[in-house]
This record gives sequence, C-alpha cells and structure tokens, in this order.
Amino acid sequence: MNTTKKYYKMNSINLKKLISVLVLAVTITACVQDDDFRTPALVIEEPDFPENSTFVQIGGILGDLAQAQNDDGPDAKVTFEVANQYLEGYVVSSDKAGNFFEEFVIQNSPSSPTAGLRVLIDVNPLFTSYEFGRKVFIDLEGLSIGTENGVATLGVLSGDEVDQIPSFSQEERILRSSEVAEITPLEITFEEFSDDLTNLYVQINNVQFNRNDVLGNDPLTFAGEPSDEFDGERNLESCDTGATAVLSTSTFADFKSLTLPTQQGSFAGVLTKNFFGDTFNLVLNDVTGLAFDNENRCDPNVLECDGTSGGANVVFEEDFTGLSISDLEGAGWLNVNTTGGSLDYVVGSFSGNQYAQISGFNSGESPFEVWLVTPQIDLTASSAEELSFDIQANFDNGNILTAFITDNFTGDVTTTEWTQLDASIPTGPSGGFGDFEGVGPINISCIDGNVRIAFRYAGADPGPTTRYHIDNIEISGN
Repeated sequence: MNTTKKYYKMNSINLKKLISVLVLAVTITACVQDDDFRTPALVIEEPDFPENSTFVQIGGILGDLAQAQNDDGPDAKVTFEVANQYLEGYVVSSDKAGNFFEEFVIQNSPSSPTAGLRVLIDVNPLFTSYEFGRKVFIDLEGLSIGTENGVATLGVLSGDEVDQIPSFSQEERILRSSEVAEITPLEITFEEFSDDLTNLYVQINNVQFNRNDVLGNDPLTFAGEPSDEFDGERNLESCDTGATAVLSTSTFADFKSLTLPTQQGSFAGVLTKNFFGDTFNLVLNDVTGLAFDNENRCDPNVLECDGTSGGANVVFEEDFTGLSISDLEGAGWLNVNTTGGSLDYVVGSFSGNQYAQISGFNSGESPFEVWLVTPQIDLTASSAEELSFDIQANFDNGNILTAFITDNFTGDVTTTEWTQLDASIPTGPSGGFGDFEGVGPINISCIDGNVRIAFRYAGADPGPTTRYHIDNIEISGN
C-alpha cells in the first residue's frame, strides 16, 4: 500500500474539518454581541458548616503537637479524629511564581501573627484557589500534624511522615471564605529567628546581598547558576548588625535567572527552614518581595592598598601539617571565644591533609563569636606583601567567616582595632562538603611593622553554623 498517498489523504480530510470548524466559529462570533463575552465576577460565599461544627486556631493544634513531642519525642505526630472540626487561617504563600510547589502556608492572623502552619496538598497550582490573603477553613478529621523539614506541617499520615492531602479531597477538605485580607508582614530581625516564627509572613528591613555576590563582572542570579541543583541559596546580610541569613529560591521559580539586586532595602516573605530542617531560610512569593530601592550600600570599609604586590619571598606560612591546636597556641596563635561558650577552632584532617576547622552546628551557643589569630608577623624587612589562604565551606547556611588584619594588637581581640580584609569567602553546598578554594591574593603592602591576621567566626545555633576549613595561609613579598 502507498503510505504516502494515505498520509496526504488523511491530512486533506483533517484540513477540511479544520476549515469547517473555523467557518462555524466565525459565523457564531459574528452573531454574538461584545457584551456577551464579559467574564462574570467570581462570587465566593461563606461555607455552610454543619450545626455541630467547632473551630480551632493554629496555635491550639501547635500546642497539641508540642505536648505530644514532649511526651513521645520530636518525631511524634497528632492525628485528628473529631468530625466537623475546622482549622482557620490566612494564606501567606503563593505558588504563582513557582517558588512554592504543592503546598501553601497559613498563619492565624492578617497582622501581628503568632502561629503559622505549612499545608501539603497534591495540587498544582494552588494560587488560583487559595490566593495570598484568602481565609480558609480546613476540615481536620483524619489529618495529622507533625514536624517535617524542621517546620510544623499538616497533611495525611503516611508511615512515619506527614504527606500530601490527596487532590480528590481538596474541595471537601479546604473550604474558602469570602474574606481576602490585607496581610501585614511581621517585622523581625535575623537575630529574632526562632521556631515559633516559622511559617509566618515576615519583613526584614535594611538588608542587602553580599558584595561578593552582586558587585563585579559576574553577579549571581537567584537560582540560575550551574551549581544550583534544587535551590539557589544566597546570603542576605543586615546593614544594622552584619548578621546574615539564607534566601532560598527554587530552580523552578520563574525569576530564577534574574540577577540579584545590588541595592539595599527590605525583604517580605515566608520564614521557613531548609530541606534538612537545620537552618532558617527566607523564601519569596515572587521577586516583588524584595523592595531594594536604596542605592547606598552598607558594605564594610576594607583595607585598600595601592600599588603592586607579591614577590618570591615567603614571609609567613602555615599549612597545619602535623600540628594540634595546643601546638599552635604554643607557637603564639590565639583561639578565643568572646561570647563565653566552649566552641573553638580545632585542627581537622582528611586524607592526610590538615587544616584549621570550626563549626557551630549542635553547639547550642546563640550567638557565638570565635577568633583564630596568627602569631605576630614581622613585615619590617619586606615590601609589596600579599596574603592568600584556602577555604573550604561545608554545610553552608550563611557566610559567617571574616578575615581581619591589625598592626596594633593589644593582646585582646575585643579591644584591638581591626581592619577588615577584602576577602571573598567561598560558599559551599548546604548538604555536604565543598571544595577548597583559594582566597586572594590580597594586597596588604600598606601595612607595616608587626601584624596579625585573624579569622572571626560569628553566627548562632540555631542559625548560621557553616563549617569552615582554613588552610595554606601565606604572606609573600619582596
């Protein structure tokens, strides 16, 4: 059989059908007045609840969960068995821009909220039914609440985990009120992050992205870098205190490829935690949640030395090979926790390589500030000096390492006048180990005499606790 003829014959028939449909459509359109195409306004009436219905607040079921976890451990869940019991809340997340997926977040009040909850449901998109500010009622019978990814989560119990509400029960489970409230973000600071504030719509003022991420010839995008596998994690820093937090953006967000803004301003979005539940994250509903309209950045004053630097002579070097912290301290290094805790630097090793190591994870210290300071380094007999070192960032949840220099050390890191070095500290993966990356060379040729280099590690647990490895510190010159 001639398949070519058969193909053309079938396409001729289809073409005739298409022309007939188009002619019919045009004929019908010509007979209809323009006013008939107006889309009727969507009217949502208040749900009709059974007479014996009861209504509960988010704070109430969070209290039930806290009691269960106090009695049975952090993995305990609470399943609701009472019929016609409805949870009230206001939607404060939106998946319209693709930064949330098959979940929405509710809080107990449009303003001054005190309790929030993540709701998992196998439906996408959700913003068409549960838009930002919409009041909803959730039928709790048969649902369960637990802590998933570090935050309180409502859904159906599947094994030992809270899973998504099935799509087929969406309409009977989640009822829409006619009320769409104006949501006023709760103004907080990085230092106020706590589990009680997760799942709330918050605002943080006077913040900016780290200068190493946005200034220069190759600024970062929200989540469009080759290394962004699931989420892009970018450091926001406070212009008031210097504290940092992680802005997390899905690689499916429609603004993932936009470059980060260079200005400073305010953030408005949801406070949550990362996939592992160990680090606070900030998440935007869409890019308009960043009101970065202040052109005056608050970058720190860093050492700026004019002229060329670098030479063949090694003035100082340390690779930590064969040493312990006590050996370093005996050689004049200082290892100081200025916030009174026990967290300090140690010498770590992997595959025979040794390095200075610090991590605030599970330290329970909030905040912490730990300094590692080199011995006195004499620069009087050299010139054109430059500094370099290697950094490995691991389990990264915020850039909390800063390098300093001084030529007038008092013996006390808290009373010494330090000058920050223009050191671009590498970022690493949030869920594992990064690679060692070189920092520098940094021109320090305008500092003379006896100097000390310091590495300040400042964060909080819970909060930023990135683990750093420092190696191959070297000053060279002529």
